[in-house]
Amino acid sequence: MWQLLMPLLALVAPGGGSFSPNRELLECASQILYMDQYAYQLPTNYSRNIPPGKNTTVYIGINVNRVSGVDENREEITLDVFLQVSWEEIRLNVPPGRSFIDLPWEFRQLIWTPDLYIWQLQTMRILSVLQEMASLRLYANRTVSVSIGATITIKCEMDFVLYPLDVQNCAIDFSSYKYTTEDVRFEWREVAPWFGIAGEQRHEFRLPKYVVTFVTDKSNHIRNFGEGEHSAARLQIKLSRELRGYLLESYLPSSLFVIISWGSFCVIPEIVPGRMVLLVTTLLSLVTMFDTVSTNSPDALELKCIEVWLISCTLFVFLALLEYFVVLFGIRYDKSWSRRRQDLRRAASAAQLAPPLHMNHSQRLSTPVTGTPQGGVFSPQLSVEDEGLKQQFSHQTIQRDSPILEAIQQSGSANGVWARICTSAEKGVMFCGAQHGALDRYALIVFPLCFILFTVIYWTTYLSEAHRAMHSTRYG
Repeated sequence: MWQLLMPLLALVAPGGGSFSPNRELLECASQILYMDQYAYQLPTNYSRNIPPGKNTTVYIGINVNRVSGVDENREEITLDVFLQVSWEEIRLNVPPGRSFIDLPWEFRQLIWTPDLYIWQLQTMRILSVLQEMASLRLYANRTVSVSIGATITIKCEMDFVLYPLDVQNCAIDFSSYKYTTEDVRFEWREVAPWFGIAGEQRHEFRLPKYVVTFVTDKSNHIRNFGEGEHSAARLQIKLSRELRGYLLESYLPSSLFVIISWGSFCVIPEIVPGRMVLLVTTLLSLVTMFDTVSTNSPDALELKCIEVWLISCTLFVFLALLEYFVVLFGIRYDKSWSRRRQDLRRAASAAQLAPPLHMNHSQRLSTPVTGTPQGGVFSPQLSVEDEGLKQQFSHQTIQRDSPILEAIQQSGSANGVWARICTSAEKGVMFCGAQHGALDRYALIVFPLCFILFTVIYWTTYLSEAHRAMHSTRYG
């Protein structure tokens, strides 16, 4: 017996040299050394390349110790987990009188182990302090259990169109790469839960930006690849974002900027510097906020939820600035129209005093002129026959001594469509430039109503989309 144990003791004894599993394990492949220094003889017909039997069930158990971080740009999640894999090995027996035996971790290469494959796994590192956190145990009921503590990085496909209302659902599949469902099936098995400081089991982990929840999917899942169907045990990871920070950092300030822009409607239009400074400063602040949010937020194929909000707020402020430009143009047009009306009055007076254009010199001298004395000054008036001439003056700016008095022609298109359009446009511009500020009063009512309507539609639409995404599953 001692001759049999000496080579094995040399492998694990201190100072016995380094352990080379590829060479030395092959030399002692017929036996396993466990804690009490007893030699465990493997069956002579045992093969580590053949599963214990047809339709072998492999049980997966996992405890998440910590969520180290979520990398949105690389779409990765880093976890500290304790993973347990167990299966029934009917070809192995525990010595009588023992409930289990602990086997050295290196000797897992001597027995059959499932080729566990994690589909979304990027990297995996076994935790180690004085030695690796890994164990191999054989129970009296012929169950082999492998437990490891590891840090794993999972690839999770994320969609940030609803950012920051997005909810990420990641499905992680544990399956076999080589064995089909006829040989190996994977199922979840409850393991001892990990309790927090307060003694309550942790169902979720709160990060600065996310609330991470883990749920094991008990239903059967199949992966189709290679030569057939492969069984898989699925772990659902749900990442819901903390919305409070975004409400305070982005949504609330942008809403206040829009509300402040409405104050410009209360400023007298003639005070151009005060009103322009208010609107331009608000507009530039929203543009800067939009640029900051776009730079610091993850990329998406479409406009993100928060970008739609900021762009809409920017448009509201821009429309307020555009409304002020219309008011300024209307004021300028109104002043020009006032001067034109004065010129028309002077031209009408001159036309009344002048003889008709079709009369000869003698007829002009005999044409009576009507008028009324005002303050000792005679004020001429146009007669009914000269109404056509008055209409011509109403569409032109005529000075007192303008030569147009000698070249006016009758036009039959005054009542055309284009004339009506021009008349309506003139009335609209004059309404915008009215000194009593009619357009500002209407804008002070319309802008808040439109913003409230937009806010209701925005939150109703995106919250419903976020609720739908929360109850959906994305398969990786």
